[in-house]
Amino acid sequence: MDLIYSSTRNAKEKVTASQAILKGLAEDGGLFVPDTIPSLDVTIDELADMNYQEVAYAVMKQFLTDFTEEELKNCIKSAYDSKFDTEEIAPLVDADGAYYLELFHGPTIAFKDMALSILPHLLITAARKNQVKNDIVILTATSGDTGKAALAGFADVKGTKIIVFYPKNGVSPIQEKQMVTQKGDNTFVVGINGNFDQAQTGVKKMFQDKDLAAEMDKAGYQFSSANSINIGRLVPQIAYYVYAYAKLYKNGAIKKDEKINVTVPTGNFGNILAAFYAKNMGLPIAKLICASNENKVLYDFFSTGTYDKNREFILTSSPSMDILISSNLERLIYRIAGNDAAKNKEFMTMLTGEGKYAITPEMREQLKDFYGNYTNEAETAEVIKNLYEKTGYVIDTHTAVAAGVYGKYKKETGDTTKTVIASTASPFKFTRSVMDAIDKEKYDAMSDFELVDELSRIANVKVPNAIEEIRSAKVLHDTVCEVNEMPSVVKKFLNM
Repeated sequence: MDLIYSSTRNAKEKVTASQAILKGLAEDGGLFVPDTIPSLDVTIDELADMNYQEVAYAVMKQFLTDFTEEELKNCIKSAYDSKFDTEEIAPLVDADGAYYLELFHGPTIAFKDMALSILPHLLITAARKNQVKNDIVILTATSGDTGKAALAGFADVKGTKIIVFYPKNGVSPIQEKQMVTQKGDNTFVVGINGNFDQAQTGVKKMFQDKDLAAEMDKAGYQFSSANSINIGRLVPQIAYYVYAYAKLYKNGAIKKDEKINVTVPTGNFGNILAAFYAKNMGLPIAKLICASNENKVLYDFFSTGTYDKNREFILTSSPSMDILISSNLERLIYRIAGNDAAKNKEFMTMLTGEGKYAITPEMREQLKDFYGNYTNEAETAEVIKNLYEKTGYVIDTHTAVAAGVYGKYKKETGDTTKTVIASTASPFKFTRSVMDAIDKEKYDAMSDFELVDELSRIANVKVPNAIEEIRSAKVLHDTVCEVNEMPSVVKKFLNM
């Protein structure tokens, strides 16, 4: 039986997995969710003997039921190959009482590679399945990492074009350099004079613009999304939590069926939602620890039951989490509302209109497995410095936000359950912030690339290819626009 996907805002809109991947966003602006969360149909002993690709197949076949075994295995094989600099794909590192799940060994050294390496293959397969004749235009907004990972995934993929919008002054210098030097005849990168939420809202508006869709269709194009709102991004993320658990079991770190906690630094809520889905598939996860930076809209939501984006937007050293509208939270709200699309739509309409909504006490009851907290800028730097001085292990700013929150959770609860921390980016991606944290006075005068070499030396880690490549790369994209100019920039790129 094929698993059916519904829109979180309209009970009548139902599609297959491949159609959900193709569309990205439902026609009413809702997100696609599976009608039920399937269970894992393999034992932990079987999973323990699998490599990453095999675990990915065991998880993804449960969700992407209208893909054949051959199609799905081909997508997985094309995604998780020598693009990753470690055969394990997602190694676990034991440091100072927690297990860091390194999700940054892909081509752009951030966790987005885990899903964006496979999404182009899923999309093209889905397009063939559904007899799509148009070229697919990937339209995406990024707070830093999605952009480069999507560009790398889709560069020169036949039948696709990709347009990435990013906040001009809201990403790290290395993140920006990675994007603006991207090669590929089908790639286009645009800085906007605004923040990430404005970029994301602009992209969502284009998805819902019926006149633009008709114009595009006439020109032989249709939009799809590579943002974490696409179910084809979310499903591959579930796999690495299952893989981490299987590895801990295989290595003897946990007993069979022993519960673990998972700590995830999150802005858009997709990465922790994937852990929630893994738990609901039967993975023994106890607490889902949601870590925010100073833009602590999610922490406030878990503390009060009210989601309120009416607040100052703060630029931090963990820019991928500088988000006030956590798009993927909608999937959780829909679920705790009893899969009631009308009720969920009410909340989302309030968010658009008043900038906030409050869930019911019954809904809050269902969030008991979540714990939220945040790490401020000074604490984030302190976590990096302390972990390095104690163990020699260097983590990036986003991972440090998670480690800081995990420390607070342990202190508050005394819970000693073994914990996996999602390590979402290489420290090399945020070199300046990381080195400032370790010893600002010593490294202040160094250039970005001098810092890269120094980080490599002190952490005893080879400089990743992703960084080596951009040392002398030429800037190929220099378009900057206002938020209201986004649609005209898209049309210009597509020669419409």
